[in-house]
Amino acid sequence: MYKIAIAGASTLLGKELKEALSDSPLSAADFVLLDEESALGQLDQVGDEVTFVQAIGADTFDHMDFTFFCGAEALTRKHWRQALRAGSTVLDLSGGLDQETGVLVRAPWIGSDAASADLFTPAVVPAHSAALALALVMERLQQAAPVRLAAATLLLPASEFGRGAMDELHQQTVSLLSFQGMPRAIYDAQVAYNVLSGLGESATANLGAVEARIRRHLAALTGNRWPTLLLQAIHAPVFHGHTFSIAVELERPVEVSALEDALSGDHLDLVLEDTDSPSNLAATGQNDVLVRLRPEPGARNPTETSRLWLWVASDNLRLYAQNAVECAMDLRRLRPQGPVQ
Repeated sequence: MYKIAIAGASTLLGKELKEALSDSPLSAADFVLLDEESALGQLDQVGDEVTFVQAIGADTFDHMDFTFFCGAEALTRKHWRQALRAGSTVLDLSGGLDQETGVLVRAPWIGSDAASADLFTPAVVPAHSAALALALVMERLQQAAPVRLAAATLLLPASEFGRGAMDELHQQTVSLLSFQGMPRAIYDAQVAYNVLSGLGESATANLGAVEARIRRHLAALTGNRWPTLLLQAIHAPVFHGHTFSIAVELERPVEVSALEDALSGDHLDLVLEDTDSPSNLAATGQNDVLVRLRPEPGARNPTETSRLWLWVASDNLRLYAQNAVECAMDLRRLRPQGPVQ
């Protein structure tokens, strides 16, 4: 029996994490849900256990085996050392700790993930879901042939920035249709019916910070063993799901069938039919990353290629939560055996 705290339990990511934990071998744990004042007292559920969202106090993390931080970065920075002092294993999904000394970025699904936590690891950061999706695709392509160059455009949804961003996108859409003024508290820009590479000067949503975080996590997962993947993050006027347009050049021509085999298997779902093209809607609720392969048109030999386009889609919150649970499962080996401490 483990005891698990979820700090930021009322956030979109917190909700997804609770569902992922409920479907995992950790579902029998004793859960404590924590959040900031605005969410206190809310009735919530993890698996079959119904509980209330509580405030973080002086002894909140005592006897906790795992603490997941999935709320605001400020909440994580304020309390993560308190959780460490109490003996809890810390997993940060908030984006607040990946540049702290000794903190490891992890993704157990990536075979080349060489970062191994030990008893002296202060905290673990489950890799950002976009970095995980890109690393999965690149790792499989590397198995078919060395990659010479890869460039990706990532379309980010409003859910990347939390419930407030989703609400503002909805309100902007309604306001535009009724010819009213638009709210700009989160974005400071018109995101409804618009595709943006940057947000307003006063925006609380930071597109550049998310892009930089994905780059850091991708570099940590690949260990700089692969060519650098060029990345640009764009905000799309959608509520949920990551989509990627990826251009790849291989060192040598490879049979298309071999590429299709490489992009099939665990955690990747290769889509062959045009009618089932990957999309943010199609990926919602899916555990796998959806991939569509298109060789560069005009090749002399249509059965092999060294240049290809990939259209990829994934459920950003679900993939993130799944990776966090996988990290916790991997870290169980570091916890004392037996009953809750």
